[in-house]
Amino acid sequence: MAVVKIGDILKERGLATENQIRIAIIQQRLTGDLLGDVFVKLGFVSAKELAQALAEQMGMEFIDLAEYPVSEEALRKVPRDLAENAGFIPIDLVDGTMTIGVTNPSNVLAIDKVTGLVGKHPKVYIVDADSYRESLERGYFFLENPIEVKREKIISEVRETEAVTGQTITSLVDLILMDGIRRNATDIHITPMADIIHVFYRIDGVLHYGHGLPKIVHSGVVSRIKVLAGLDIAETRLPQDGSFTFEFFRKDYDLRVSTLPTIYGENVVMRVLTGSSSLHRIDRLGFEESEVRKIRHLFHQPNGIILMAGPTGAGKTTTLYAALREVNLLERNVLTIEDPVEFRLTLAKQGQVNVKAGYDFALAARNFMRSDPDVLVIGEVRDEETAMIAIRASITGHLVLSTLHTNDAITSIPRLLDLKLDRFLLSSSLLAIIAQRLVRKSCNFCKVAYSLSDEELKLFRENDVPVDKVYKGQGCGKCNGTGYAGRLAIGEIFVIDDEIRDLIYTDAAITRLHASAIRKGMVPMKRDALLKVAAGATSLEEVLRVTG
Repeated sequence: MAVVKIGDILKERGLATENQIRIAIIQQRLTGDLLGDVFVKLGFVSAKELAQALAEQMGMEFIDLAEYPVSEEALRKVPRDLAENAGFIPIDLVDGTMTIGVTNPSNVLAIDKVTGLVGKHPKVYIVDADSYRESLERGYFFLENPIEVKREKIISEVRETEAVTGQTITSLVDLILMDGIRRNATDIHITPMADIIHVFYRIDGVLHYGHGLPKIVHSGVVSRIKVLAGLDIAETRLPQDGSFTFEFFRKDYDLRVSTLPTIYGENVVMRVLTGSSSLHRIDRLGFEESEVRKIRHLFHQPNGIILMAGPTGAGKTTTLYAALREVNLLERNVLTIEDPVEFRLTLAKQGQVNVKAGYDFALAARNFMRSDPDVLVIGEVRDEETAMIAIRASITGHLVLSTLHTNDAITSIPRLLDLKLDRFLLSSSLLAIIAQRLVRKSCNFCKVAYSLSDEELKLFRENDVPVDKVYKGQGCGKCNGTGYAGRLAIGEIFVIDDEIRDLIYTDAAITRLHASAIRKGMVPMKRDALLKVAAGATSLEEVLRVTG
């Protein structure tokens, strides 16, 4: 049987166009790289999408290491040098059979090595190159350097000497940061109390307890973080904000630092960002098929404003960039100004806010018009000036994309009017508002069905959601006992048509806007979330936590 070309598979899956394939082949001839790697470098597909296409090409199964934690038992069984040299990662070991991931489907050496090691033929899956390298390094690093052992060693030294050295503080701060990265935390909280310091990690939107540290190390830890972030270590009475870069696993993590004085000392929160996040497809984020079609239609429009709405950490930028991949970057000039750049999009001209230099959203947006743009991405609508510039750009033939901090789609309208925008200009330029939240996905390894109470059934009936049975994760080793693994988006898409434009212009009540949007086909966020509960993707408890 003839092997199907990778370009044809990408085209068939809707991941690449004829024009993109042609350009990739041109670059391949110049660089000599593998065609699949060229597609990734050009940003036409992600490493994960390429691996999935490669698995299909070879008739193998793909496994996503981001959603399937690597087993320490499997790592202990295979020496690191052996895994690296043979080009595979040990993933799991069950009943003497090892599961491994490879990036090269023709890697016979990996199969031979594992067979010789455990005495059984392994289960072989395709993994993407990015996840393979990171998971391999993470897995063996933390296997050889257990966080808990290192923490206890530092605490014991502090107790024995009753003193804190600079080296001890440096090691402790590094440990806190490394553990946050290991746990895939989005935020790290250092919270002082009367007798102890508590360290919390926000993982999948929920705070998890990390460590308890002696109070004696508090001032040293805070000072070390302040020095890294370029803050004033002598100022403890006022809040401060700063940032620094932490390199780990050959990747740069951008940490945004915020300090806040409390009665027990300074509280520190660090937001963890990485500029090399993997791009997603809009149909892989959790939106229903009909909603995906709406989003694709909106992002193909030549002009107007599309806003992503939601609180901090709701995945607005992820969705924006996933939808932005629907824009033909070979035919349309895309300019961005962000704070910071979270995703790299090849062929887009991406810029970053620089407060010290006076380069903010408004200044960038004002100067965008000189660079022959088709699509403008403004990281956030924060003030009247930025909002007005966005409107002016949209009514002069440009597609403008941005984010807004509001609770839902409809209440974004009064929020925009509160920025003193002209009603007519706002109503005529706005295309849609996509509001969203993120909910944790139920762990596929431990979720079980359970019966709903009468009160819970009433909630589904009130939102017109048919339900047979629902699921909830019980907690297992794969999900660290949480019952959840990963997150997905719940949302609502508020499309602005002529009727709604008139309602905005005439200052209609929010209830009228909401009723009109529902009548025109908008699925409220609560109903969208309950549909996902009914489909077994998440739990009712999680939806109520996020939506109330």
